[in-house]
Amino acid sequence: MEEYNYICPHCFTSVSALIDTTIKEQKYIEDCERCCNPVEIKLRLDSRNKVSEFSADRLDA
Repeated sequence: MEEYNYICPHCFTSVSALIDTTIKEQKYIEDCERCCNPVEIKLRLDSRNKVSEFSADRLDA
């Protein structure tokens, strides 16, 4: 697991997520720990299991 920080698209607060580095492509919904609104997380890992692409989007957009 690796900690990754991003900005919540609802409240614009820095939020941390734990990334499972054994799964190369991921897409899931996680509630913001600050405002509790749902955020769709999409990410891709490179060959060294580091985050190469990341997005955190509102579901109502």
